[in-house]
Amino acid sequence: MKWVETSATFLVVVGAVNWGLVGLGGFLGANWNVVNLVLGAWPQVEWLVYVLVGASGLWLGYDAWTKMSKR
Repeated sequence: MKWVETSATFLVVVGAVNWGLVGLGGFLGANWNVVNLVLGAWPQVEWLVYVLVGASGLWLGYDAWTKMSKR
């Protein structure tokens, strides 16, 4: 299951950087949504990336919760 945690961490970091850029771009009047810029031609793939990022966040939260409750 180590590969699941590694993949989830990678996706959460990508999502966090993307949301940070979306926020900065909003203040500066620019579209810095990297996922949209890269995958905008394929909206279903873009949505899949967003779903995977969300699922990864839930997985990491669950994993952290279970590790905390074992202490």
